[in-house]
Amino acid sequence: MAKVTMPQLGESVAEGTIGKWLKQPGDHVAKYEPLLEVITDKVNAEVPSPYEGILKEILVEEGATVPNNAEIAVIEEAGSGNGASSKAAEAPAATTAPAEAPKAAPEPEPEPAHGPAGSDERPVSDAPTPAPTLTPVPTAMPMASSAPTATTSTEPAELPGNADARMTPAVRRLLREHGLQAAMIVGTGGGGRITREDVTDYVESQRTGAPVGKQNAAGGQAAVSAPSAPASTPSAPAPAPAAPAAASTAPSVATTASPGITFPPGADEVLVPMTQMRKGIAAQMTRALQVPHAYVQMEVDVTNLVRFRDRNKKAYADREGLPLSFVPFVIKASAEALKRNPTLNAHWTEQGLLAKRRINVGVAVALDDGLIVPVVRDVDGLSISGLNKAIADVSARARGGKLKIDDFGGGTFTVDNTGWLGTNMVMPIINVPEVAIVTMDRITKRPVVVESPDGDVIAIRSIMNMVLAVDHRANDGAGGAALLRDIKSWLEGVGPDTAIY
Repeated sequence: MAKVTMPQLGESVAEGTIGKWLKQPGDHVAKYEPLLEVITDKVNAEVPSPYEGILKEILVEEGATVPNNAEIAVIEEAGSGNGASSKAAEAPAATTAPAEAPKAAPEPEPEPAHGPAGSDERPVSDAPTPAPTLTPVPTAMPMASSAPTATTSTEPAELPGNADARMTPAVRRLLREHGLQAAMIVGTGGGGRITREDVTDYVESQRTGAPVGKQNAAGGQAAVSAPSAPASTPSAPAPAPAAPAAASTAPSVATTASPGITFPPGADEVLVPMTQMRKGIAAQMTRALQVPHAYVQMEVDVTNLVRFRDRNKKAYADREGLPLSFVPFVIKASAEALKRNPTLNAHWTEQGLLAKRRINVGVAVALDDGLIVPVVRDVDGLSISGLNKAIADVSARARGGKLKIDDFGGGTFTVDNTGWLGTNMVMPIINVPEVAIVTMDRITKRPVVVESPDGDVIAIRSIMNMVLAVDHRANDGAGGAALLRDIKSWLEGVGPDTAIY
C-alpha cells in the first residue's frame, strides 16, 4: 500500500483544502492522472497521482484542510497485490474453482476519469478590450433567445448534456450569468466535465444559430437563451419578458452593483465573504508590504517594437494559431537584463541574498475573483515564440483552473502586464520572497522630441511607462535603475532583424 500525501503547493503555503476527489475507492488510477482538486491560497489545482494502482481508501474528506505532507489517501500499487487478487481471496469458493479468477479481473476497470478541474480559456488579447468579460450584469436576468427554435420547455430527455455534470465554481457561475442549465451543455472535459470553453461555445452557437465545437444551441434543446455578448447587442432587450420561468435565478427587483454582488430588496449593503483566494492574497500582500519598496520609473520608446509586431502578427497568428503579445518581448528583455544584474534575480532570506542561477519569471494573471502568479521557467532559454506560447498556455490554464503543481513556486522575478487594462502608472508590490517586479503599462502615442542630423524634431512615438519595484534590503535604487535601463535598452533595440524563433 502506498500513501498519498498533501503536496506543498507553493513556497509559502503550509496547508491545503481538499476541494474534490476526482476518483473514488475502487477506481483504477494511472500514474500522473488527476486524483483530486486542492484549494490553495490562490487557486484550485489538480494533484496528480504519484502511483498507479487501485484507490483503496480516502483518508481526508472534501472540504477538510490539512497540513503539507499529511496522508490523504491510500493506493494499492499495480503489481503489489492487485485489487483483482484481493477480491478473489475474499470469495469462499475461489480456491476450488480456478476458472472463477478471470471474473474478478475486470473489476479494476474504472469509470472514465474525471479529468481536468475546469477548462481552458482563450488567452487575453494584448488589445485593451476586457470590458465584455467584466460587465456581465445584463445576463443575470435570463433572456429568451431570438432563435425561432427556442422554447420554454426544459424536459431533461430533450437536453444533450448531464444535469449532474461536474464543473468548477467559475464555470457554474458562468452558466448562471448566461441563464443556462448544465443539461444544455455537452461536457467535453474528462468524465463529461463541463469546461469554460463548452459554455462559451454554446453561447456562441446561440448567437450564430450554428453548431460550435460540440455545442448546438440551435438544435431545439435550448430552454432559455441569452445573448453571448450583451455589451455589443444593446438593441435586443425586447424579448426579455419571454422567460419568466427561469427568473428565479435572480429577484426581478434586485439591483446589481457589479458582477457577483446583488443587493436584495431593501438592502443598502451586502457582506462579501472572503474566499480562500482572497484570504491568501490578503496574507501575501500583508507580508509583501512589510518589505521596504523602492521604485524606479522610465519611459520606453517602443515605436520599433510596435512596428515589428504589426508586421509579423498576422503571419504569426496564421502559423501558430494564437496572437503575438508584447509580454514575451518584455520577459525576454528582462531575462537578458537579469543576466547582467544577477542580484535582482534572487530571493531574500534572513541570512542574506539568495542568488538564483535559473531565471524563472512569474506572470501575473487576473482572474474574476483575484490574482495569481504562475511561473514560466528558464525563460532565458526560450525564443520570443516559445515565451509567447508558454505565457498563453499557463495563463489559459490559470483561468481554467488547470494549473499544475509545477506552475507554483520557484519564481525569481515577476512581470505584471496592467497595460491591457489601460493603466499609465502602476506601483507594483513585490511577490516576496523575490526581490524585484516590473510592470508594463499601456502603450500610448505621444509627441516626443527626437534628435536628428538636422536638429531636434517633434515626432509621434509609441511610449510605454515601466515601473520597477525593488526590495531595498537586497538592492538599492541604483541597482534597480540599472536593471530597468537594460530592459529599456533591449526593447528599444528591437528591429527588423529581431528573431521570433
